[in-house]
Amino acid sequence: MAKKILFLVGDYVEDYEVMVPFQALAAMGYEVHAACPGKKAGEFVRTAVHDFEGDQTYSEKRGHNFKLNKSFDEINEAEYAGLVIPGGRAPEYIRLNKRVLEITRHFFATNKPVAAICHGPLVLAAAGVLKGRYCTAYPAVGPDMVEAGARYEEMPADRAVTEGNLVTAPAWPAHPDWIAQFVKLLGARIELEPQAEAALA
Repeated sequence: MAKKILFLVGDYVEDYEVMVPFQALAAMGYEVHAACPGKKAGEFVRTAVHDFEGDQTYSEKRGHNFKLNKSFDEINEAEYAGLVIPGGRAPEYIRLNKRVLEITRHFFATNKPVAAICHGPLVLAAAGVLKGRYCTAYPAVGPDMVEAGARYEEMPADRAVTEGNLVTAPAWPAHPDWIAQFVKLLGARIELEPQAEAALA
């Protein structure tokens, strides 16, 4: 039976940060569900594309419609092997939902793998699960991480870090590192084929 992975998303979730890991995990054989507070399976969330174009902060553009495949009210967190919290605007408001925080706390109480990226760790801060935890996030979220008691470190946008059951990254350029570290926590064994090793040499 395939391991189930839960994505907690909302309107204006970052496009790449939901689309890419959702599809990558499904391609690896995981059963991946995406749910949003107040919405049902078959409904959509709108996404936002955050880009780095030389301004003092990221730019934001309208992305795609991302179809949910799980009704939020039907979530049984005990069924899931891992949790993913993408970034974008969504974490700013889904963290106001008490059930989102309850679901998030379950994964820490049971030491199941959790992957959060960019603004996603805002949900972790609101859930009160970051005290003493080593993590990263989008730099503008750093002060929230520190106030939540995390051992926060700013790092390059293409890097991710694992501490215990938690994998965090600053932004979507870290997908190769972030996704690989997450699936390793899920128990996957990642090996490069000899041809791939030679190509990367």
